[in-house]
Amino acid sequence: MTITFNAFSFLRKKLKEQNIPYVEASIEFPDGYTPQDIINQFGFEEGEVEAVFVNRKVKSRDTKLHDGDRIALLPPGTPGSYRLILGIKK
Repeated sequence: MTITFNAFSFLRKKLKEQNIPYVEASIEFPDGYTPQDIINQFGFEEGEVEAVFVNRKVKSRDTKLHDGDRIALLPPGTPGSYRLILGIKK
């Protein structure tokens, strides 16, 4: 399956070091992959990714992805009010 992938802030540095595209990148992944699978594949450690957006909505890391989905990884550090607006915190 092909997804559109984005990463933000310091996550980009880690991906750049691995030559992994991180802005509106079309990337192939196996069917049935989850955001957690992608986080693991890209080598992010626990706590480096605070929120996962699938098709512009905050979703759990075990959400099954589908061909054409859009995924974005957001690190910790987003200012407080934006955390509420984006749905990261209730």
